[in-house]
Amino acid sequence: MQISQLWTYPVKSMVGVSVESVELSSLGIVGDRHWAIRDLERGGIRGAKKIGELMQFTAHRNDNDVIITFPDGTQVSSADEDVNFMLSGVLGRNVLLESLPADNNLEHFRRGPSDSDDPLTELRGIFGREAEEPLPDFTAFPPEVAEFESPPGTHHDCWPLLVMTTSALQALTDAVPESQIDVLRFRPSIVVETNSGEGHVEFSWKGKTAALGTAVIEFLDPCPRCIMITRKVNDELPEDRAILRHVVRDLNQAVGVYARILTPGRVALGDALTFQ
Repeated sequence: MQISQLWTYPVKSMVGVSVESVELSSLGIVGDRHWAIRDLERGGIRGAKKIGELMQFTAHRNDNDVIITFPDGTQVSSADEDVNFMLSGVLGRNVLLESLPADNNLEHFRRGPSDSDDPLTELRGIFGREAEEPLPDFTAFPPEVAEFESPPGTHHDCWPLLVMTTSALQALTDAVPESQIDVLRFRPSIVVETNSGEGHVEFSWKGKTAALGTAVIEFLDPCPRCIMITRKVNDELPEDRAILRHVVRDLNQAVGVYARILTPGRVALGDALTFQ
């Protein structure tokens, strides 16, 4: 098996960019999700679980700044004094583009208030679950996300890396043929070419370690999926609830597998993934 795609997402919940190589630190891909959107009305850092339109924006790095492309093609830099005004206008709410705090201030990461007074209603909204569908197994998530929007020091939802396989993408295409299956919906950090592998083989990798490039990673739990995979990305990838119904019903609610970095290093396209 070898690395076929590498993705980095400069702004949390916005479409990222595919790259030829990445540097992995103990916190994840260097530069990944360095920026995020704060909802000044509801409070807290908010991703596309709450502000679904964020997945219609794209972002790429420009030195120390980030360039954001709006759904209509308009571009703005994080260095532009109008960036927050422009984002607020399109998103229809007062928001602020923020970078990771240099001092690791815990308050930056603290979870904002819920949109519902009923915890089950709130969780079903976040995970896109219908009334009769189960909620995911929350032991897959680090315990700190109960209090913080992301593990302090990062803007990741949970763990530093999300790994998918080409066979998983093909299996999704086969299972939901009327849906538009695209890697952009699933936001992996790394896509592994499995060659002759079939189906969601990465589910069996939990607890294994693997070398890729000069880095070593440990595979954790399969990734429970939320409402984000149903969101509209663009006109070719419209809102689609059928994909999530298949994931909940047939895949034990998961697509891809979480991982963390044991040994930092560089990973490039074409590098082998070798279990240790």
